[in-house]
Amino acid sequence: MIAPRTFGFELARGVATITLDRPERLNALTFEVYRELAETFEQLDRETEVRETDVRAIVITGRGRGFCSGGDQDDIIKHLLGQDTPALLAFTRATGRLIEAMRACRRPIIAAINGTAVGAGAVIACASDLRIAAAGAKFGFIFPQVGLCGADMGAMYLLPRIVGLGHATELLLFGDIIPASRALEIGLVNRVLPDADAAVALAQDWADRLARGPAFAHAMTKQMLESEHTMALGEAIEAEAQAQALCMQHPDFAEAHAAFKAKRSPRFRGAPDED
Repeated sequence: MIAPRTFGFELARGVATITLDRPERLNALTFEVYRELAETFEQLDRETEVRETDVRAIVITGRGRGFCSGGDQDDIIKHLLGQDTPALLAFTRATGRLIEAMRACRRPIIAAINGTAVGAGAVIACASDLRIAAAGAKFGFIFPQVGLCGADMGAMYLLPRIVGLGHATELLLFGDIIPASRALEIGLVNRVLPDADAAVALAQDWADRLARGPAFAHAMTKQMLESEHTMALGEAIEAEAQAQALCMQHPDFAEAHAAFKAKRSPRFRGAPDED
């Protein structure tokens, strides 16, 4: 069982909810939070057997007014000043480890962006598979404002894939903070809800739907979305042919057919029971 010390973790009906829990600092990240988050997503990815108690979908959100305001100025930034290149590289690799763990995790991840998401917080949102924002949420890849480039934690890989090269270039060069309405307009978020409670509720609803779905097929979808990015069309078609053939051998495929014939909802392997 996952028992992190630096953020909240709850598991119910196949949905794990990760809640960043430093509200007085807008959930700014510390060295320890980075490490524990990365370890948590890595552990979730290693849990491959399907059981009733398994995590089948993940919601990540923040407590209080912020989703995540990036690296903590006192607990991280001040300790980086004056460090040599090997020490700085060790830190930047450690932060990238979190994003890599999120993208590699076979479980769908939904970010419920309850408030400010800037710097590393904005990248964490991008590393999620789906993003739901409260109307008052704000986004900013504010690296230029602190004298850094926009190439941080995979932002230059992820952001153009979500919003396109033009919008990504604007956000990463200027570092402007944009409202949720603009984020929705450019496709940075999937939905905008009136407030944080509504955003989290929809994220939980989506996660519940995913948890009741075919976990093997969802994992394959996420894997193929990631791996086909660098393929030529012919390679992608062949990869999808192999992926779908594997899914057709899984018991969930036969269960879906049986459910259709019996005019009932499918009961996919390991899915939580309906209420």
